[in-house]
Amino acid sequence: MRELPPFPEERSMSDVTTLPAPDLDLKETKHSAWENERRAFFRLLPTLLATHQGQYVAVHLGRVIAEGVDQIEVAMQAYARAGYVPIYVGLVTTDPPRIVRMPSPQLPRSGGL
Repeated sequence: MRELPPFPEERSMSDVTTLPAPDLDLKETKHSAWENERRAFFRLLPTLLATHQGQYVAVHLGRVIAEGVDQIEVAMQAYARAGYVPIYVGLVTTDPPRIVRMPSPQLPRSGGL
């Protein structure tokens, strides 16, 4: 490989620098505590459908620690029992999750931009 000029303005498009590929060892990826609780919810879902259909459940350390029909109340019960730690509160249902569109706010442009 030939040596490149030190300044970008002295380079041409034919000057190519090849960089090594990044090391993406995904096997070593650690999941967050919240993600672990979410995974536990979906692992428990088939059993929960028989016992908690239509209710919200809070999962902490891979087990249900609160349940009810109001999502906020279930979360509050779970935090009261476990403290302010990562939990997952999910609705026990076979229906797909509702898609919600959340548009980004648009700020008015001030003169000159």
